[in-house]
Amino acid sequence: MTDSNPQVGAPPVCPRHPDRVAYVRCQRCGRPACPECQVPSAVGIHCVDCARRSSSGRRGVRTALGGRPVADALVAKLLVGACVIVYVGQLVYPAITGWFDFVPALAATQPWRFLSTALLHGSLAHLGLNMWALWVLGNTLEPLLGRWRFICLTALSALGGSTAIYWLASPSSTSWISGTVGASGAIFGLFAAVFVIQRRFGRDTSTIVGLLVINVLISVLGTNISWQGHLGGFLTGLLLAAIYAWAPRERRTAVGVWGTVGVAVLLVALAAARILLV
Repeated sequence: MTDSNPQVGAPPVCPRHPDRVAYVRCQRCGRPACPECQVPSAVGIHCVDCARRSSSGRRGVRTALGGRPVADALVAKLLVGACVIVYVGQLVYPAITGWFDFVPALAATQPWRFLSTALLHGSLAHLGLNMWALWVLGNTLEPLLGRWRFICLTALSALGGSTAIYWLASPSSTSWISGTVGASGAIFGLFAAVFVIQRRFGRDTSTIVGLLVINVLISVLGTNISWQGHLGGFLTGLLLAAIYAWAPRERRTAVGVWGTVGVAVLLVALAAARILLV
């Protein structure tokens, strides 16, 4: 038989590297740790195993609204790129507009139009203004909300804009067969989110309110502008941003997920109800 216990007076060795003498001990478990297995911490040296257990049990860093911090507004950049590519496609093959714009008369049989319309634009100026707004608002909101909240906010605001157009268009008027294009509904939802978040944290909202007033005036007084889509996007963004901003700290993820699902179900239900009423 052999004795499994170390000899009395033998130098301590690293459990992970038994061939290495280690006089430094982990501050948590007390085991020896060789230089390769030492992890510096605020309260001394930890061994690799204790450092891993500590890291796995630690909650991830979150933003003020509970999102995962991101280095840049990647989603916003991808959306801008997608809209530019689609606009080039519209110029090369104009039929694309007729396939994907939002036409209330076709909404029941071609539901993809509720969202696809947000990628289309009617002119270079229309595209430029919307993409500038998406770039600025995206760089503000995406790092704060995190990727998935920003995606949901943008997509559901676009859906809310189309739903409002659907409800406010009359089957007996030309608006029922007219096509609408643009990301303005989504962008108005982002404007609403900035306003809500600034209010939530007690910041000055005069700048965003001024921009909203200017855009509302343009929507009402301008020609060939869908104020209905702007209104629907704004109200949707307002509701969803309020859910994200005022969710209890300890339940932000759950409230955010279920709140997003609830808003999506509400919009789908409104669209379905309109179909039944036509």
